[in-house]
Amino acid sequence: MSPEVALAAGYAGLLVTGAFVLEWLSAHTHRRSLRFRTAGFSYDETQDHWECPEGQHLWPHEFDHERRLVRYRAKAHICNGCARKAACTDSDRGREIVRPLDPWPHSEAGRFHRAVSLVMVVLAGLILVVEGARHHEPPEAALLVGLLVAAVLAARWLLRDLRAHPANFPAPPVPHDPGVVVTAADGRRPQSRWSSQRRP
Repeated sequence: MSPEVALAAGYAGLLVTGAFVLEWLSAHTHRRSLRFRTAGFSYDETQDHWECPEGQHLWPHEFDHERRLVRYRAKAHICNGCARKAACTDSDRGREIVRPLDPWPHSEAGRFHRAVSLVMVVLAGLILVVEGARHHEPPEAALLVGLLVAAVLAARWLLRDLRAHPANFPAPPVPHDPGVVVTAADGRRPQSRWSSQRRP
């Protein structure tokens, strides 16, 4: 086996492994952050509510269909009269917990990490395809094809899970500042009576 094939195979395998390590780290960080925000609270899946350490319930308060989130909130008068309020929340409207409706990657940060992992796997596949076109010896071809199959399966899994959760980016706001010039889709600016804005 030539050193070039061994180096390419090792680098492709490292890319695929790094993609899954990045995916695991991002999901682990998200789960850890969620556990930190809900520390001391328990979720009842059958009745869909959270229970605080003092035994009070947080019921669904708002469904955010754009971001696919459910906000749970406790009653304000109970939280405001609780002795542990200072250590729990600074809101006078009651403690709030946000729970995502979709599994990982449901957030934009999760989708970004998933896209980076997918790019790493695609790059590994391209390296293997190029090396397979250059080297046709049976041992080398078997190694490259095996790694290519693994890269294709990994990319398929990452892409399928990514497409299952739409981005849900909010629509960009329309600027209301009179000093902001809005360009059209073709790059042209609206007519102006000022000569300085008529320059291309």
